[in-house]
Amino acid sequence: MTDYEKLLNRCMEKIPEDCKDGGRFTMPKADVLIQGQRTMVTNFYDVANTLRRDPKHLLKFFLKELATSYEEKDKKVTFQGRFPGPLMNKKLELYAKNYVLCPNCCKPDTKILKADRVEMLKCEACGAKQAVKKIK
Repeated sequence: MTDYEKLLNRCMEKIPEDCKDGGRFTMPKADVLIQGQRTMVTNFYDVANTLRRDPKHLLKFFLKELATSYEEKDKKVTFQGRFPGPLMNKKLELYAKNYVLCPNCCKPDTKILKADRVEMLKCEACGAKQAVKKIK
């Protein structure tokens, strides 16, 4: 074994196990509480920060997908209606697929930019640009 291979093996042993899987992005989960006919997401702003998106954009997406209204109080968002946790997390995954993850390299290092009247998803990792559907 060469000196290079020995050094490489020594370096590989020092890498933490959670970094070896290759993925550094973990999809956040919404903490959902159902109270009567209302659904509260207690970590809504934390999820938006993890995704590196404006909470207003994420909220607009949820309102359109769930076809409902909302209330905001103490950093918690309450939606009118009963929406179970798995449904909310499925909608969150759909949002990430359409507005966070790069379609070319699948990395979350993206930003939403506005070019003329078109919103573009620009990847900071690979440089790809793609038009995204505007949330009305």
